[in-house]
Amino acid sequence: MKRIFLTVFISLLTVTVARSQQKMAAEGAAKSFRVLALFENGGHHLQFTNAAQLWLDSLAVQKNFIIDYITKTDTINETVLNSYQLFLQLDYPPYGWTEKAQHAFIKYIEQGRGGWIGLHHASLLGNFDGYNMWPWFYHFMGGIQFKSYIPTFAGAQVHIEDTSHPCVKGVPKTFSIEKEEWYTYDKNPRPNVHVIAWVDEKSYVPDSPVKMGDHPVIWTNDHYPAKNIYIFMGHSPALFKNEAYTILLENAILWASHK
Repeated sequence: MKRIFLTVFISLLTVTVARSQQKMAAEGAAKSFRVLALFENGGHHLQFTNAAQLWLDSLAVQKNFIIDYITKTDTINETVLNSYQLFLQLDYPPYGWTEKAQHAFIKYIEQGRGGWIGLHHASLLGNFDGYNMWPWFYHFMGGIQFKSYIPTFAGAQVHIEDTSHPCVKGVPKTFSIEKEEWYTYDKNPRPNVHVIAWVDEKSYVPDSPVKMGDHPVIWTNDHYPAKNIYIFMGHSPALFKNEAYTILLENAILWASHK
């Protein structure tokens, strides 16, 4: 009799534990989202990318999301993108993409299937490395082409313009960037995008003649259904020791990943 009772008790306990685990897994799955991060596996930006991966992996654990990394666009297609709520162009230019990847990404953005965050190289628009400029991405980024940059780097002050945007919640209205290349473009993207922040070129340390006047560095393009944000800063690994930058990027990930 005792043996029968013990067997029944163990069976009930097993079922209870299994159901509890299933419930916890379901609750966890309901909270989580998936991020696909694309980066260049080489070059002098790799130190930034390595630091970014450590920070992103830690954030993924804290905020209960999954992040996968790819270094080429060969595997990108509609089916792949549809399984992710956010596409993070961590450090990758808008050229050299496969045709299939281009078409899939266009649908992903134009149909609002998921969000997008682009850092640094995402605005490297023009004819580079034997590739012609991607016209769709040119319009997506506000109709700009890369013109020049500060190869010796400079520190600067970044000013938040739209303090009400969710991506800058908790970010100081003015914050410092210690080291960056500060791209300039053939024209200002402002007429075609919603500017969130700009860099004060007068604050460059050391000063540089490479300037464009009104100089947006964070913006979103409201003409597309997908949540999207471009954050120019993305060269130095020291950015992940900059609290303003990490708050900004965390906000952007949480904002852009949810429809």
